[in-house]
Amino acid sequence: MADQEIENAVSRAIDDAPPRNFRETVDIAINLRDLDLNDPSNRVDESIVLPEGTGQETNIAVFAEGETAVRAEEAADTVLDSSELSDLGDDDSEAKDLAGEIDFFLAQESLMQDIGRYLGTVLGPRGKMPDPVGPDDDVVEMVERLRNSVQLRSGDRRTFHTRVGAEDMSAEDIADNIDVIIRRLEADLEKGPLNIGDVYVKTTMGPAVEVV
Repeated sequence: MADQEIENAVSRAIDDAPPRNFRETVDIAINLRDLDLNDPSNRVDESIVLPEGTGQETNIAVFAEGETAVRAEEAADTVLDSSELSDLGDDDSEAKDLAGEIDFFLAQESLMQDIGRYLGTVLGPRGKMPDPVGPDDDVVEMVERLRNSVQLRSGDRRTFHTRVGAEDMSAEDIADNIDVIIRRLEADLEKGPLNIGDVYVKTTMGPAVEVV
């Protein structure tokens, strides 16, 4: 159960947002402090499963062949084999389009080296290098897990954003998602809560409301 202050901030952010003719996402902005982000080891770069889901469609692509590819077809939005991977390596524009459309990538372990060679310069800077799928992994389960995941990525910036829900989700559910993110950061950062400054929540076009 999330802190009541977080839930109140989410409620205010949703209530204060002017009506729009589209379904808005709800995002948080997290300000880091007392961290040397020029040192890559201090940067935030991880995916987190949101307990209440993202409230939005998440696109997953899998690079695979054989049985893994057949299984991936059951759950993923896009499944690509080694020949299609090679073609992407020869078409930078198409590779960039794919990287923009897909939220998360998975790849059969045997294809990881080729992905690095063909797509490393496109996926790497975007923080979208695939998670490997081992021979004993359940690719369907991995895809479904990523459906409810968001990527936290600070780069060398002290302020970064991530999606935590959608405006038609309950404030309580969105607050639970925010609580999980904050707790994870507190556990992972060198000085825990001391490395987290202000946190704000807002809808896509609405005003920002301070969370903590």
